[in-house]
Amino acid sequence: MSQNNARLGILLMIATTFVFALQDGISRHLAGEYNPVMVVMVRYWFFASFVVVYAMRKSGGFRAAVRTTQLPLQIFRGFLLAGEIIVALISFVYLGLVQTHAIFASYPLMVAALAGPVLGEKVGWRRWVAIGVGFVGMLVVLQPGATVFSPYMLVAILSSLMFAVYGLLTRFVARKDSAMTSFFWTGVAGCAFMTVIGVWFWEPMIGFDWVWMGILCLTGAGGHFLLIKTLEVAEASTVQPFAYLQLVFASLIGVLVFHEALRANVVLGAGIIVTAGLFTLWRERVNAK
Repeated sequence: MSQNNARLGILLMIATTFVFALQDGISRHLAGEYNPVMVVMVRYWFFASFVVVYAMRKSGGFRAAVRTTQLPLQIFRGFLLAGEIIVALISFVYLGLVQTHAIFASYPLMVAALAGPVLGEKVGWRRWVAIGVGFVGMLVVLQPGATVFSPYMLVAILSSLMFAVYGLLTRFVARKDSAMTSFFWTGVAGCAFMTVIGVWFWEPMIGFDWVWMGILCLTGAGGHFLLIKTLEVAEASTVQPFAYLQLVFASLIGVLVFHEALRANVVLGAGIIVTAGLFTLWRERVNAK
């Protein structure tokens, strides 16, 4: 399908961010009751199954999805994303969805800052200014000199940095591998990694939490499916700004469901970060043209 339906792509991206926000809310609940490593492991079992089935249905089938000349790097990507999800869940539990997502919104700025030294991409002065402004916004969220500063904010920063590195590596392997190949190894390598370490953290779950776990698995696969369809019908540069809506949806879940506080400094800082991120995305689009 040609990438020319911007309106449909935007609608699909909004739906994607909403599903991923639901996933984060359910993850916060389950990780608060059970070991986060076990929660991520079960989630990856379903995700890897979805990836394998999806790969078999695509053109070229399973063989085309598996084929790569960058196997160590693809496996490392899968390990890194699985580890990042564990770190994010820990932040959800101890810091909350609102503050975690406010900090996590800075990851596109981290990608832009690291794109030069890691990928050799040129980052102009306008984007460097935007990156600097974005990190000022992060300081507004963190309030490092205030008594309300939590060390778990450092966990949220680590999650953002890990996801930024994952994003950079995804862009790097895309120079040789197809998106389907990267998607396949993300799921399969991550599943293998989580199974090896996750079985040691197994805990019995009460009946209804298995329902939540099932919904978590469905939202994970559903969110990725929606994202794939989004990128099939619209250019990534068109829909990427709407990915920030996950911050809004996740914050609403945090406030309405988990009764998290919505502090003024977090709202202001998140606004600065998102504005800087949107400007960075716009400059990347301008330079690409």
